[in-house]
Amino acid sequence: MHTFFLFVGLFLCVLMLFSLYRGVFGPTVLDRLIGVNAIGSKTVVLLLIIGVLYERVDMFVDIALAYAMLNFIAVLAGSRYFQKRKGLYEEPPYK
Repeated sequence: MHTFFLFVGLFLCVLMLFSLYRGVFGPTVLDRLIGVNAIGSKTVVLLLIIGVLYERVDMFVDIALAYAMLNFIAVLAGSRYFQKRKGLYEEPPYK
């Protein structure tokens, strides 16, 4: 069973390379944000698989939850910043 989880973890790392390519060479800022968010989501699953491999799931679940929360907040902050500063979405002026 450990071999299966090891191969799943390696496969996730290969999938992260595709998201990394989109995060670095994305044509738009939104593509880059989605690529970074996808890497963060796959990292959470990878942390859980590492927890199963080391038989310390309780510790790695806490780490994965904290990382998922930080990833979510970072993507929200980045999208809000680019919405306001870079003009991704035009808001009507306040009166």
